[in-house]
Amino acid sequence: MIDINLKVVPTTHPDIIKLEATKALVKGSYEYKNIDEAKGSPLAQELFYLPFVKTVYISSNFIALKRFPIVEWKDVQEEVAAQVLQYLRNERPIVNTDEGAKLQPVTVYTESTPNPAVMKYVASRVLVPCLIEYKNAEEADESPMATALFTKFPYIKELFFDDNYLSITKDDIADWLEVAMELREFVRTYLAEGHIIIPKTALQRHRDQVVKPALKARTNDATSQQIIAIIERDVKPAVASDGGNIQFIAYTPETHQVEVALQGACSGCPSSMQTLKKGIEVILRDKLQNPYIDVVALDN
Repeated sequence: MIDINLKVVPTTHPDIIKLEATKALVKGSYEYKNIDEAKGSPLAQELFYLPFVKTVYISSNFIALKRFPIVEWKDVQEEVAAQVLQYLRNERPIVNTDEGAKLQPVTVYTESTPNPAVMKYVASRVLVPCLIEYKNAEEADESPMATALFTKFPYIKELFFDDNYLSITKDDIADWLEVAMELREFVRTYLAEGHIIIPKTALQRHRDQVVKPALKARTNDATSQQIIAIIERDVKPAVASDGGNIQFIAYTPETHQVEVALQGACSGCPSSMQTLKKGIEVILRDKLQNPYIDVVALDN
């Protein structure tokens, strides 16, 4: 019997608790959403026999559990922790690893952004085929990688995926000098071990939502189409390099007003709202030969 203890730790998500261990449990990260997915983890399979367990996440020195709303964690968490602790002390297998499996070569580096609350993590491979943003852990339920990040690092507020990078927005309680490298290593390891970022079905849904019928109805005039083309060509690349995105919303001919939405590092940035607004105005006024263009930057 090994000497190990567990501590129940609540998270910012009321449906999720963490069982933190005093010793390392596994290398890498694993998520299971049902007993069939958990074939590679004897511990996760056992936990799924509890009718209220919805998702099991195992990483480094903790196990996170997400519940179905048929119980409250306060009523069962101590019993669950005791069951898991007994399992671990008996030295039963947690995850059946494939010794022959090799890590996928991948590098990740960090880039600061104009938004002091946002850090950009750039990978040497494509992460997603279209931009995807999660404003909280509940929205991220569809993404194993996003769920893992929200669960393991409670100071994370928002996540923004686009092409080969991930922008992470943090709470004020965390300092980038203290957490940036730990996050970088987690992202690199997660990708190197080949874990799912976002399931194909969810990716397809996000692709389908890129152009909404309501948006089409508001962008079928010639000027709106010109504005979209200018933003795509002259604005988006610079915004993406800072870990964000800009999306055209609407153009009102009577007032010459252009509405755009900011995402990723641009969202909530102390300086980007005004700087981006002025920069886009200069570009649009010049390209459209219209000195009255007024840009309204919405914080998405």
